[in-house]
Amino acid sequence: MTTNKMTFLYKLPVFLTLASTLGSALANPTNSKPISSNPDDEDDTPLPVVIWHGLGDTFSADGLQSVGALVEKVNPGTLVYYVRLDESPSNDRTATFYGNVTEQIAKVCDDLAAHPILSTAPAIDAIGFSQGGQFLRGYIERCNFPPVRSLVTFGSQHNGIVDYKACSAADWLCKGAMALLHGNTWSSWVQSRLVPAQYFRDPMDLDSYLEYSNFLADINNEREIKNETYAKNIAKLENFVMYIFENDTTVIPKETGWFEEVNGTEITPLRARQLYSEDWIGLRALDRKGGLQFKTTPGEHMRISDDILEESIGEFFGPFKKAVPKDDQESDEL
Repeated sequence: MTTNKMTFLYKLPVFLTLASTLGSALANPTNSKPISSNPDDEDDTPLPVVIWHGLGDTFSADGLQSVGALVEKVNPGTLVYYVRLDESPSNDRTATFYGNVTEQIAKVCDDLAAHPILSTAPAIDAIGFSQGGQFLRGYIERCNFPPVRSLVTFGSQHNGIVDYKACSAADWLCKGAMALLHGNTWSSWVQSRLVPAQYFRDPMDLDSYLEYSNFLADINNEREIKNETYAKNIAKLENFVMYIFENDTTVIPKETGWFEEVNGTEITPLRARQLYSEDWIGLRALDRKGGLQFKTTPGEHMRISDDILEESIGEFFGPFKKAVPKDDQESDEL
């Protein structure tokens, strides 16, 4: 594999195209080797990897399947599970725009807990692309069975968005969703039905966000009453690796991928925020044990080189007992 080969998962949303439908075989994991549920067993089987795609994509897309192939290449024998909200690729794509995120995460919790192999594994690893990253974090905070060992997110909106770049001219599904986002963000109808609105967060209007947000204000524990389970579950992770794209103009602001607060030209790093100092969701506890990683990758949103993917898969995924030397890990956060 050449060093300049790129995995183009999807191009959000100005670059959106309909993914090809590959059939039911691609909707299901192709590797079903059992995983020991006893952490003490001398088992070198890699932990399963769960992948959640982003806005405008589908579980059967070629780009997503190529990521699964890289996981298998780096750690042979890995069971790869692609999160889907519907067995129809077309309906799964629609669900990235329209649906109640709380209900969607509850469905994924149920699906993973009922899976005959995932549910018996000592843990799983997870990759979240774009909005799939904060949705996997919601899974960890709210249910986390099977438990996630390491979470890697690419270009995710952990601290919300203030806008999205314009949709492509022919993508009416995207255009309809964005029109609702800009016009009626805080209505109960939009907050329960439009997916991007449920992680919309404007630092200039936090009162509305805290009162009406259906999803992000809850999983970020920003309201007065905190959910202690959320912090405990995040703190239990071995690694939480957050990549942002250096030239991302799709996610606004791109720094949301590192939980940074961007208010106009003022940027507040995560470690200077109250969310961190009071440890609302367990990030400080995770950071103190060396498990919080800030990383960058070149290029626009979701343009990820195979080298970056293979590096992250090799470093953070693999057998249950695999140890990651914390002293060797570097953070790109300033």
